[in-house]
Amino acid sequence: MEAYGMAGHLIRRLNQISTQVFSRRMQEAGYDVTQVQFAAMDALAAQPGIDQAGVATLIAYDRATIGGVIDRLVQKGFVARKVSKKDRRAREVRLTDEGTRVFQEILPIVSNLQEEILLGLEPDERTAFLSLARKAVSTAEDGTLQPDAQP
Repeated sequence: MEAYGMAGHLIRRLNQISTQVFSRRMQEAGYDVTQVQFAAMDALAAQPGIDQAGVATLIAYDRATIGGVIDRLVQKGFVARKVSKKDRRAREVRLTDEGTRVFQEILPIVSNLQEEILLGLEPDERTAFLSLARKAVSTAEDGTLQPDAQP
């Protein structure tokens, strides 16, 4: 089967591995947070008060479904949302005190599980892989492939 060696298949498999490792480590630590929720919390930690569309852009997530991600974070008490004073159609979001506390507790766990995702690679190979992955993502983002674009 030729597909097993193709980039798309290997990237999909690596995403599956990443998701499994992340979910297992969060569950073991007693947190109910997905990878996308963590990415949204990271964006909010970096830019408190950003609107939902801005969060979607920062984490390369679909604008149509970011509201559901934010809804779940609000339900968990990790995020507060309010109508923007600048644009009443926009919703500003920020981490709550509880969200900040949880994010700070989760961050080292997520940092540590990165090596587990690339377990078979030596440190210099991980560095090379990450450099190449950043280059591929950057090139795709600078070209025609955007998160909301349809192929």
